[in-house]
Amino acid sequence: MERLDRMDWINAGLAALSEAGLMAVRVELLAKRLNITKGSFYWHFSRREELLSAMLVEWERAQTTSVVATVEGRGGSPHERLLHLSDSLANLDLQLEAAMRSWAASDFDVCRVLERVDSARLVYLQSIIESAGVPTGHAKARARLVYFALIGELTSGGADWFHQYRETMDMNRTLILSWPQV
Repeated sequence: MERLDRMDWINAGLAALSEAGLMAVRVELLAKRLNITKGSFYWHFSRREELLSAMLVEWERAQTTSVVATVEGRGGSPHERLLHLSDSLANLDLQLEAAMRSWAASDFDVCRVLERVDSARLVYLQSIIESAGVPTGHAKARARLVYFALIGELTSGGADWFHQYRETMDMNRTLILSWPQV
């Protein structure tokens, strides 16, 4: 029998959350999913809440911190960085993003993590827009429009939402980064 590590459990928890919501993140169900006994879980975590906390940390790292690092690593003009950021959405588990928002609606601690993540994402997006010469107040307003349009598209549940969002971003990227206003 293959020995699993802590990250295997975290990834299984995130996958279950993404596919079926928080109720699917139960030790028994995850053990069955991983084809292993519950004892393996308790080798890595003392209780379910510890796994849930680790899942939040990994989600933030994978879906925010590493995305920013990748975009910054690719570099380029503000226009290119905004394009890289849009491209990176295709690699994210956007169903997991929606599941996190659903979880946050019923858990104050998760809501605080989500607020921190939203804030970090907005600050980063604002920094890209400001680097194009857009004044801070306008850059902040534009970042909010772009980001919350993404969240709205994502949570709308439309099957083709990403294509529509990407198309909208492609048409509006120049407007978002232009100053003075066009």
